[in-house]
Amino acid sequence: MFIAIVAAAGVAFLLYKNELGRMRDTASRGSLVANLDMGPIEYADSGAGFPLLSIHGAGGGFDQGLANAADLVGEGFRVIAPSRFGYLRTPVPPDASPAAQADAHAALLSRLNVPKAVVVGISAGARSAAELALRHPDKVAALILIVPALYSPTSPISIEVGRGNRFAFWAVNAGGDFAWWAAENVAPSVLIRFLGVRPALVAAAPQAERDRVMSFVRSVEPLSLRFSGINIDSVPELHEMPLGEITAPTMIISARDDLFNTLPAAEFAAGKIPGAKLVVYDTGGHLLVGQAQQVRTAVRTFLAGAGLIPSLATTTSMSR
Repeated sequence: MFIAIVAAAGVAFLLYKNELGRMRDTASRGSLVANLDMGPIEYADSGAGFPLLSIHGAGGGFDQGLANAADLVGEGFRVIAPSRFGYLRTPVPPDASPAAQADAHAALLSRLNVPKAVVVGISAGARSAAELALRHPDKVAALILIVPALYSPTSPISIEVGRGNRFAFWAVNAGGDFAWWAAENVAPSVLIRFLGVRPALVAAAPQAERDRVMSFVRSVEPLSLRFSGINIDSVPELHEMPLGEITAPTMIISARDDLFNTLPAAEFAAGKIPGAKLVVYDTGGHLLVGQAQQVRTAVRTFLAGAGLIPSLATTTSMSR
């Protein structure tokens, strides 16, 4: 029995080492590093069309930014996806505030000769996205905030403190690659809940959606290469921004059952930003499970209304 346990543990460790090596290799490919005045910023630059700055959430990086853009808007954009401070090859500068991150976004766009872009900020990435629209309004053609982890005066963003989430917090705080990998393979529901989604919602979803969620879970690996950024995002000093000064066309999307409780912040922001369009789904959680097609249609309709892409009606007519 003891030998069998040791053998099983040895096989599991080899699988983990192989997977970790593959994930590290993947995370090291497909990106460049721009050496800006405020320091190096890693980014990916992919596709053709109107520029779109895809700002990832907690646990992300340029790779998650690319995946988010593909899910949200599809083809027809030049996607610029930076790794925020502390993620992958972007180090943590002395000032890692959302305002400083917004300045870095603006500097990156300037370095790439992009005068204006659609700006998409997801979860914790919404903070620097909103700051970019405030600090560099000339750079923002439209602002899209998805499940935004922003300030709310009545009900702040939060996460449940259950046994599973305590384990996930421990794994994150330890930068524990093996702990995350083990949970992914043995108890993925723990990580799904930690990412703001009820596991039962994922279990009842079509296979394609279950695959998308698990792809997101895996995208956090290697955890140790994203730990510094997660640490910044986990202890934010959220304050009220002068959102009423944002002039860019704005869309905000959230879900009532988001376990991170982003809906109050989404509603507050929508009430402050002039003309902002708020879309709320009854279900979907923080990853908007089961709403992928609806979200993409809503986003593309919004961008078409802002004159940034052809309307869906025009696209459908041309395809006939």
